[in-house]
Amino acid sequence: MKGLKTVLLLAGLSSSLLNAAPHQVSIEIQASQSGPVIHKDIYGQFAEHLGRGIYEGVWVGEDSPIPNTKGFRNDVVEALKAIQVPLVRWPGGCFADEYHWREGIGPRHMRPVKVNTHWGGVEETNAFGTHEFFEFVELIGADAYVNGNLGSGSVQEMAEWMEYMTSDKNSTLANERRKNGREAPFDIAYFGIGNESWGCGGHMRPEYYADLYRQYATFLKTPPGKRPKLVASGGHTEDTQWTEVLSANIQQDMDGISYHFYTLPTSDWQKKGKALGFDQSMWLATMERTYRMDKYIRDNLAVLDKNDPEGKLGFYVDEWGTWYDPQPGREPGFLYQQNSLRDAVVTAVNFNIFHQHAKRVRMTNIAQMVNVLQAMILTDKEKMVLTPTYHVYGMYKVFQDATSVPFKLQTGLYGNSDKSVPAVTASVAKGTDGKLYLALVNLDPSESATIKLKLSGASASQAVGQILTADKMDAHNSFTQPEVVKPQAFSSKLSNLSLPAKSVVVAELR
Repeated sequence: MKGLKTVLLLAGLSSSLLNAAPHQVSIEIQASQSGPVIHKDIYGQFAEHLGRGIYEGVWVGEDSPIPNTKGFRNDVVEALKAIQVPLVRWPGGCFADEYHWREGIGPRHMRPVKVNTHWGGVEETNAFGTHEFFEFVELIGADAYVNGNLGSGSVQEMAEWMEYMTSDKNSTLANERRKNGREAPFDIAYFGIGNESWGCGGHMRPEYYADLYRQYATFLKTPPGKRPKLVASGGHTEDTQWTEVLSANIQQDMDGISYHFYTLPTSDWQKKGKALGFDQSMWLATMERTYRMDKYIRDNLAVLDKNDPEGKLGFYVDEWGTWYDPQPGREPGFLYQQNSLRDAVVTAVNFNIFHQHAKRVRMTNIAQMVNVLQAMILTDKEKMVLTPTYHVYGMYKVFQDATSVPFKLQTGLYGNSDKSVPAVTASVAKGTDGKLYLALVNLDPSESATIKLKLSGASASQAVGQILTADKMDAHNSFTQPEVVKPQAFSSKLSNLSLPAKSVVVAELR
């Protein structure tokens, strides 16, 4: 972001923790200036056919005793509406490259039952298909991000799905959609051509995928005004090769490149670390791993700036979040994990990173929405609980489509000589309501932070909003204790602004 600068004050590095006292942080805000718009789709969600993410998490069927509207559970729908979910990505993930759309349309009792080979080897009834997905996003007021099957599908299959969803003509496919209950075409905001083509989507080389992308994109035809943004399957973690090859070799029909990065406390896929019951070393390891997102985005954006100097291509982080070892006693392939205050801090740290790069990072999707990985919501049959991550999404919704404001942040480090991160990160923006908002995150689980704030171009004396924190690092909400971690009212004079340890604050500057 033009005008934003973070200065890390390095002093006293040793093998022990860098901080031995409250952090001293200064922020200079240039309120009369403006940066890129923080696109609402940065707050997107991801709903894959995985574990109980769709079935029970979202869809229970019309005959379920769980209160529902047309099969969609009412409590989940209302909770997602409350945080203003702007976008949902579906049907995967790895599942997308084995999904054949025709198996998910028509009368449900006639749809084939398949095996979900990626996630647990369980039966996939196809009860939740194209029409159900669009009904769901319309219920919660979100846009649709559909991921097409490049890995095991064909050009014809993908092209016909696009026609089925978007055509307004008197074609056989459009009439089939009408027969299945939808007269008007569906609206698609984004369409992904394959997923993780370097891995579960086909183990391809980027050069080979680029050729396939051009071929498939050629035949994705829609009526005027109905064309979605087309998304290429990009790289992950420290990799920049996919961004390099795709941006250099695809000259049309590509609006953005996807990117995936997960926060594993240990950085070891064989033993990722526990969701609960961790110590301070694992808290620090988690923060250090998640903060790599900033460098990885910067490295990829440098490639885009070289190959796409006009800035036409977006960089879409359409899978991100924490990933821990499976919860004992549960099906490992369902990727169910608890969600603690640590996850809430990780979420806010990443939001602040995305805001810094809002010029190109225009869409992200956390993995995943319900019951899978870093979920907003956990369910157990008729019961539902909101996670700390959910509450951060609710607090940060004021940043959707807000205009970023330049600021300079000076902060010390939290960590030791082996691993360290900024002790405090921040965001500043003018909301669509015209108000000036400040977000602050204290990554240190033990020490508070004193904030010295200088505001130019506007006047304010107070910060009024919400704070999320708790006594324990792994404080979490359960079905028996659903409100252990939830936002509390926050109010402070700007002359006396401070952050407790391990906390997230979003406030209006008044």
